[in-house]
Parts: sequence; structure tokens; C-alpha cells
Amino acid sequence: MSAEFRGSVITPSDAGYDEARSVFNGLIDHKPERIMRCVDAADVAAAIAGAREAELTISVYGGGHGVTGSAVVDGGVCVDLRAIDHVVVDPATRTARVGGGASWGSVDAATQEHGLAVTGGRVSTTGVGGLSLGSGSGWLERAFGFTCDSLVSAEVVTAASEIVTASEESHPDLFWAIRGGGGNFGVVTEFTFDLHPLGPMMLGGMLLYPGFMAKDVLRNWRDFILGAPREVGGGVALITAPPEEFVPEAARGMPAVGVIITYAGDPEEGARVVAPLTSFGPPAANLVQPMPYVAVQQLLDAPNPKGMHNYWSGDFLTEFPDEAIDAFVDNVQPPVSPLTQMIVIPGGGAISDRTDADMAFGNRTAPFNMHYLSMWPPDPTQDQVNIDKTRQIAAALKPWTTGQVYLNFIGDEGVTRVESAYGSERFARLREIKKAWDPDNVFRHNQNIPPAD
Repeated sequence: MSAEFRGSVITPSDAGYDEARSVFNGLIDHKPERIMRCVDAADVAAAIAGAREAELTISVYGGGHGVTGSAVVDGGVCVDLRAIDHVVVDPATRTARVGGGASWGSVDAATQEHGLAVTGGRVSTTGVGGLSLGSGSGWLERAFGFTCDSLVSAEVVTAASEIVTASEESHPDLFWAIRGGGGNFGVVTEFTFDLHPLGPMMLGGMLLYPGFMAKDVLRNWRDFILGAPREVGGGVALITAPPEEFVPEAARGMPAVGVIITYAGDPEEGARVVAPLTSFGPPAANLVQPMPYVAVQQLLDAPNPKGMHNYWSGDFLTEFPDEAIDAFVDNVQPPVSPLTQMIVIPGGGAISDRTDADMAFGNRTAPFNMHYLSMWPPDPTQDQVNIDKTRQIAAALKPWTTGQVYLNFIGDEGVTRVESAYGSERFARLREIKKAWDPDNVFRHNQNIPPAD
């Protein structure tokens, strides 16, 4: 270990090793040679230098929520950012400095003290780093854009162990690349975000319908959301009704439809705007009400516990006609696992305010984003049937897809799918930037963008 390293080193012989190497997806069981828990950017630089000197593969642990489990690597060095978890809000400038190891729950709590927010993950335990570098989809995206749209600057530790600031004024090529290009270009130890006025109360919650109403619910939601103001967010998920008090007893454990509604504005106005949704059916349960924004951000925490087996995929859709809705519902129901969530997320609003040239992430015109999220208890005998079901559902929707994908929603599907997230022209530019900042592909344990030849 380098004398410059001030953090802690966790090895397989240490009592906390198994907990430190665990990630959200229980399918992943990687065993790094050492986990280097860094306290600042200088520690990250030292960890990278030491790993390179020892010729060991590097992974980066931000939040560990990604389905690929790339936060840990077999036999290599895990550069662990979880101790770099500060959140410093400046209400005067409406900005926040956020450590690369922070979670969105911490960001939400700190920013809401000042009635401010930035688009964050839909599960509060999601790491800021992975979500932001992958562009950052969340409930507020139609109101404020993706997370990367609010990124002002980033402190980046490069493959050469240099510490640089990336912004529009400083290393703009690197800044362009990290807004959607993932962790391919360096380790971000601090993000600075613009914040937006919101909260502390907003309209949010879920409508629950029986599964046999799925096609009608989706048609009504589709027709509404295509003309909805940008303040309206949310999505529709085909799920299994949970065994909760708010669910009619006869419906518990049965196929169901959950319509998540958020409104980034005055709650009373929001209730009027979303009435075409809340009045439809009617729903078996209506939990849409004024609530704290931090509660909205935790709506999906319970259905997404750490340690379950997960297999995800996704696609952007060009449209969501009746035929696509029929194919979606017919292939999803009945689900293999009661934990599975097949989700439709709307585009539009502030997402399309930026152009595809502004940053690495594009895909700003698709009206719908599909997230095929299969989850089941850690039983290896159930792995393949759940994986096959996910692939079946994704295949059924292919006729209506754009051919592109939001990378944070998919597992390890190969370099072709990574390229599809950007298109050939943007991918070629990313490869050139990769060549400039990481010519040896040090940061490759991810949705990898290889350096240009």
C-alpha cells in the first residue's frame, strides 16, 4: 500500500470484507484482492497508482446499485468512494457539492432543508456517482432534465492519477464525455449540481389497479402523458400487489398495475392536472396526495431491497400504440416472480430542452423509456427462468424500439448495446476522448467504451 494512502484497506482476511464487497444485485459475487476505502481525491489517486503498478484491474464503488455489479472486481482493486459522501448545499447560489460516494437519500435530505432539489434516483439508496455519470433518470426529469443536465462541474481523478476539474470552461471534452459516458474517463470524487426550487411538499404517490385492467390503464395513461405539462412525472409498472394494508385482501399477491404520479409544482394545481389519471377506473387504491419530496423519493425503496437476484434490460420506444401495449401486457402477465417490476417511463418536457450535441447522453426525443426489471429471491434454481422471461418481454417490444438504450437500465449486454446508447457518431467521439484520457483502458470494469485505435 502506498504511504500516500490515508484511508483503510480491506482484504479477504478482514472481518468486514464480505459486507464491503456486497452490492445491490445478489447475483454478483465478485471477490477483489483488496478494497481501498478512500477519504478524498488524493487517496483515489494513490489507489489508482498502486493498482496500476501491481497490474491489477480497477473497479470503482460509488453506490453499488448498478445491476451489473461492476463496483467490485474479481482479483483486482476496488476503489471504494463510500467514505467520500459529503453533501454541501449553498442556498444562495442554489448549488450543491456532492461526494462521489454519496447516496441520493443524503442529497435529497440536505437539499430539501432549503426547498431545493435535483433529479435523483428513484430509490434513495442509489449512488450519486453511477446514476449521474450514466445521465441520471428520475421522477423530476420531465421538470428539470436528467441529472447530468444540472451538472456544473466535477472533480475527476484520471487514469494517470491526476486530479482535474471538468466543466464547460475546464477540460470541456472531458466534461462532455462524463455527462452520460459513465465511469470510462476517470473517477469523479465530487459533483457540483445546480439545484431547482421544489418542496418540501409536493403531490406524489401511487394508484393501484387489478392486473386485468392493465391494458386500459396503460392506454389512458399514455394518452394523458403525451400531452401532460412537464411538471408531471411518474410511470406505470406491471407488478404483483404487495401484502400491505392499503391493498384489498383479495388482490394481495395477484397481478396488478401501479401508476406512480409526481407533480413538481403546487400540489393543489397538480391534483387538478392529474385528475384524468386519478379518476380513471376507479383505482383499487389511491395513495396520491401531498407528501414531502423525500417521501416521494422513497416510494420504491421497500420493493427494491439489496441482495435479491436481479436481471434488467431496457429500450427506448418510438411510440406506444395499442398493439405494443397488448404485446407488453400479454408477455408480462403473469409474472414469474412477485418482486418483478416492468416499468414504462415517459419522456418529453425538460428532457428535450437540450440537444444531442450538448453532452454524451442523447436519446432525448423518445416518448417512452422501458425498464424491464426482473427481481427474485436468491434462489439459483430460479435464475434462468427469470432471465428468459425478461428477454422474452424485451423481444416482444422490439418492433417499436428506437434501437437505443438508457445504459443504467441494462445489465452486461456487450459493446454493441453500449454503442447503441450513443449512436455511431457520438460513440466514435467518446472513443477519441477515452484515448486522450485513458488510452490503456484502465477504467474498463463498466459499460465499457474502448479507446480509439
